[in-house]
Amino acid sequence: MADNAFISLRGITKVYGEGATAFQALKGVDLDVAQGDFVAVMGPSGSGKSTAMNILGCLDVPTSGAFMFKGVHVETLDRDQRALLRRKYLGFVFQGFNLLARTTALENVELPLLYRGDAKDARREAAMSALEKVGLDKWWDHTPAELSGGQQQRVAIARAIVTNPDVLLADEPTGNLDSERSVEIMELLRGLNRDAGITVLMVTHEPDMAEFARTIVHFKDGLVDRIEQGAGKRAMH
Repeated sequence: MADNAFISLRGITKVYGEGATAFQALKGVDLDVAQGDFVAVMGPSGSGKSTAMNILGCLDVPTSGAFMFKGVHVETLDRDQRALLRRKYLGFVFQGFNLLARTTALENVELPLLYRGDAKDARREAAMSALEKVGLDKWWDHTPAELSGGQQQRVAIARAIVTNPDVLLADEPTGNLDSERSVEIMELLRGLNRDAGITVLMVTHEPDMAEFARTIVHFKDGLVDRIEQGAGKRAMH
């Protein structure tokens, strides 16, 4: 296991079901992620990439193997401890935005802080700051129906970063957007990675979106098939 790895997976397996119906989604995954990296995870359907991301996001647990996050053996944590880790260190962005329809952009962004029990004034200040980072502070009082798809995804990203996470996990963040909006969202993610130092882990099936990343990890048949450098590292200099 790499001594300085921010995130390390070693021999990670994941089996669903039992006996004759058992399906092995992961077959011994080894992966290191450096702090501050921007990683795109790619692979065909059924390759194991989504299962691996669910484990990295503490939404699922491996059947066997070691998962180290900031020096902690995550595979030994119970459900409540994993939830605490998620709340404190991780932010999530999904393809479908997952915004509450009848609430404003500001209120949507405040939600993680509300769950955390932060005071109202502190919530509002942090949420406005997050909206400002994604260029939507002037749209704070608009509901999702009054925002474009790209703006809705920006609100979702603001909600993911309002807790100042160390890691942002993005699952097909441009999947519902046209090419122009997709590039805008990728530029935003790259800016957050560069300027805020947030480690970004992104699942995508689009090679041109993966090129925004510094590292591209290809999954195949439940294993890491290969790792290559993306264009993002060059573009950021």
